[in-house]
Amino acid sequence: MIPGDPGSGLRIPPHSEEAERGVLGSILLDPVGAVDKCLSKRLGADCFYDRRHQALFEQMVEMSQANVPMDAITIGEWLKNKKALEKVGGYDYLVQLQDSTLVPSHVEFYCDIVMEKKLYRSLIEKSSEAIDAAYKGEDDASQLISTAQEELFALSSHGAEQIPDWKDSVKKAFIEVENTDPNQLVTGVTTGFMGLNERIGGLHKTDMIVLAARPAMGKTSLALNIAENAALGVHGEPTPVAVFSLEMSREQLVKRMLFCNARLPMHRVKGRRMTPDEHAKLTSAVDRLSKAKIYIDDTPGLEAVELRSRARRLKTRHNIGLIVIDYLQLMNYSKFAKEGRQRETMAISGAVKAMAKELDVPVMVLSQLSRATESTGDNIPKLSHLRDSGAIEQDADMVWLLYRPSYYKHGEERNTDNLAVLDIAKFRHGSTGEVKMTFMREYTRFEDRQEHEDDYAMGDD
Repeated sequence: MIPGDPGSGLRIPPHSEEAERGVLGSILLDPVGAVDKCLSKRLGADCFYDRRHQALFEQMVEMSQANVPMDAITIGEWLKNKKALEKVGGYDYLVQLQDSTLVPSHVEFYCDIVMEKKLYRSLIEKSSEAIDAAYKGEDDASQLISTAQEELFALSSHGAEQIPDWKDSVKKAFIEVENTDPNQLVTGVTTGFMGLNERIGGLHKTDMIVLAARPAMGKTSLALNIAENAALGVHGEPTPVAVFSLEMSREQLVKRMLFCNARLPMHRVKGRRMTPDEHAKLTSAVDRLSKAKIYIDDTPGLEAVELRSRARRLKTRHNIGLIVIDYLQLMNYSKFAKEGRQRETMAISGAVKAMAKELDVPVMVLSQLSRATESTGDNIPKLSHLRDSGAIEQDADMVWLLYRPSYYKHGEERNTDNLAVLDIAKFRHGSTGEVKMTFMREYTRFEDRQEHEDDYAMGDD
């Protein structure tokens, strides 16, 4: 039996000898133009299956960068001096390559074929590694699945791992700055709040944003309001949003968002028929929210690796532009669980930040604050109050601390003022400071703070 025959059990990895010869022959006929086209396609020597072709392409690129004139004779002499001529088949093979290529202008088409075959081989290799690891059974199954998905996701964006030229990066940054509209407040994903957008410029790719607060401050409400605003494009462009809710069910979240958008108190509607006005408001909210692209995953107790793989799929299928996680302390990372909750939280925080970078999206993760907040006298939260681990503060690009001063008042004064303070306590790319907001308790909705509201509150004191 011959290799490659179905009955032999041996299969030759996918490759196209004709396309590989076409690339190399095109370079021999049009050295400068063909090499540039190959490099712009990010074709590398490792994309070739034939070892001779790998060595030859590598030497051709080296000659091009050294500005050495290239044809069959000069390339042959170069290879001879490098003691590599015999490795590529000698002079005769160079002449064959040159004669077998009819249209050097098709080199980009040949590159596409070569790179596709390389992708097939990589897929086979990564799949085989995953199968071998599964047979060994030395790692957790969930970890193996996450690793396999990560490697396959990397294959789908092959070439992105190559480091861009520094000069090109500087030019690109300058062009972005030069083309920025000075009147444009939002350069990232909109939060839907003018005051917050002005402070931070929106939520930016690869950023990990930690929204932390004590219970009952409204952190879930604020996160859902931002998710809704981003999906609807309030004060910005609409963006598909993924929400991972580890505490509330999908049904609870959707109802909450529906009544919040309609500006109806959900608790008052329970147990009675809606009035025509309430029904009309709710119907309008359904119409508005139906246009939003929001994807809710309410799987409880998600492992960090599993959440990352689910987010990866959502990014691939729906081009997610923002991820919201409610909340960090309900996530698990069984691999580190035996080392204590602080070490586990550190690993979870690192995984969330890594996910933001890998998927190139902002990730907002909610976090609880420790009881130390309530023993400070003024009840104002600080970065040191982040619960379980200081790694959360270290990994985060932004940390928002939410509190409502009137919540801590006693008797009839409690919750009389609708002021909410969002303290931007850490901002890696800008200045910190407070953003005042209005919290509509009845609707669990945040809104931009109006000047007259502060004037009114001051007059009451």
